[in-house]
Formats: sequence, C-alpha cells, structure tokens
Amino acid sequence: MIIRENDVELLLIEDDDIDAKAIQRSMKKLKIANRLHRAKDGIEALEMLRNGDINKPFLILLDINMPRMNGLDFLEEIRGDNSLKDTIVFMLTTSKAEEDRVAAFEHNVAGYMVKSDLEDGFASALELVGHYWRIVEMPK
Repeated sequence: MIIRENDVELLLIEDDDIDAKAIQRSMKKLKIANRLHRAKDGIEALEMLRNGDINKPFLILLDINMPRMNGLDFLEEIRGDNSLKDTIVFMLTTSKAEEDRVAAFEHNVAGYMVKSDLEDGFASALELVGHYWRIVEMPK
C-alpha cells in the first residue's frame, strides 16, 4: 500500500527506541510514505502539537508507560484541549491491564493494541492504521 506523503501525518509517542525503530522499519516495508514524528513522552508530544510541528490531519500511536507524562495522562490532557480534543489516537502498548484498556476507551481511543499480541510485529498495527486513514474522512 502506498499512501501519499502529505495526506496524514503520524505522531508516535513511544519512549522505547527499539520499538520506535521497529515501527519505522514496518512503515518502510509496507511502503507507507506518510511523515512520521516521534516524541518520547506525553510532554514532548504536547509541545510538538501545540507548537504546530505536526500538520493536520494526523493520527497518534500512543504508548501508556512512559516517563514524565504517561499515555493516559496525555489522553486526559488532549481531550480537555479544544484544539486537540478530536485527535484520533490508537494505543500501542505492552499493557494488558483491563483498567488501562478501560481508561483508554473512556478517553475515546480509536483502538487498543497490545504489542505482544501483534503476530507480525508492528506491520499489522500499521496496516490497520493505514486502512483507517484511507477510508475515514477526517477534517483538515
């Protein structure tokens, strides 16, 4: 699948360098040419979003367990911000905890994926996200 670079930007909020590299490799393998931004925690991601470093439309892949500001705190922050409250977020995490899953969906995530459950690494998660942004009409 080849997606035009300027269609949708992707923000990966992930503190683990190995997982971030694996996502980049999966994007290359799947020929996803969309621009990828990376933040290592929620605070860095908020700065990028509020400074206009990422163009709309965009999607977020969000980890839960991160330093400074974790994924659930990040979700609470963006859902309370009028300019970011409609952001589409997919959780991509190691947490299988039911309370994390419930908390994520209470903050209107589009999906919750556990890294260890992905059969072919991150490729299946990225294919899902790719299909989502090609099919769903998003506001600019």
